[in-house]
Amino acid sequence: MHDLTGFQRDLLYVIAGFDKPHGLAIKEELEEYYEKDIHHGRLYPNLDTLVEKGLAEKGEKDRRTNVYTLTRRGRREIEARREWESQYVDPAEFAPT
Repeated sequence: MHDLTGFQRDLLYVIAGFDKPHGLAIKEELEEYYEKDIHHGRLYPNLDTLVEKGLAEKGEKDRRTNVYTLTRRGRREIEARREWESQYVDPAEFAPT
């Protein structure tokens, strides 16, 4: 995951959080988080990069709609990232009280 951009990491996390999200659902989630528009020219090439790297898979819901899922490698990369982060940030320290 070290070679991904922050945006690509965020895409992975959003894909992991939903059951086979389609591109527009991913886009809407990230627009809410970033509080700005995400253009298709940014979204879809980055999703394609995740697929090319073997971190996500793209499937068809119908002729017009693609859905995305994490691969095992994608899940392992997220787990490794969370372990790495926990060396620096104690999750319990930031848990809601």
